[in-house]
Amino acid sequence: MRIGIFGGSFDPVHVGHLWIAEAAIESLSLDHIRWIPASVSPLKPDGPKAPNDARLQMLRLAVSGCENHIIDDRELRRGDVSFSVDTVAEMQVEFPRAELFLVIGSDSLATIRQWHQPQRLLELALPAVVQRGGEPEIDLGVLEGLVDQPRLAEIRRHVISMSLIEISSRDMRARIAKGRPIRFRVPRAVEAFLEAEGLYRQ
Repeated sequence: MRIGIFGGSFDPVHVGHLWIAEAAIESLSLDHIRWIPASVSPLKPDGPKAPNDARLQMLRLAVSGCENHIIDDRELRRGDVSFSVDTVAEMQVEFPRAELFLVIGSDSLATIRQWHQPQRLLELALPAVVQRGGEPEIDLGVLEGLVDQPRLAEIRRHVISMSLIEISSRDMRARIAKGRPIRFRVPRAVEAFLEAEGLYRQ
């Protein structure tokens, strides 16, 4: 079994996230991808803007009917700061025969040395780095000393190439705060939920 691990604040989830997840499934031949909303990211100590329950509901709405997209709320249930290494270690116990792929952006890769126990994390799961169109070639030099050369070559083989995505959760929050439309930038069910709940409005 091949499992993708896709973590983030998803505050809110948008079509760019969905594109990444689908590209990962296709590129890595995943059996499924697990969306793992973070409680509090160590590198984002201010935490998400929307409540945990709301972010979880938006994810469920976004991937409803997609059997190979699984919402995994373990970090929300765990509470406090979310460390990827703890989540991946738990999943390795739950799926001992599975290959685990940590789907991350090139911006996250650049900060990997600031993550909790990065060397152990890179042993437990293979990072699959998303290279968006227009971005320079992924610089894997940041992994020097954290992984050996065979592992580095394996990481390089599993880079996920995809089209340029100029959309972010921050932009969605800003548009909502200013009363600007977000149609076609988030799934319609998520848009309706945001309207009903009044999230991110000034």
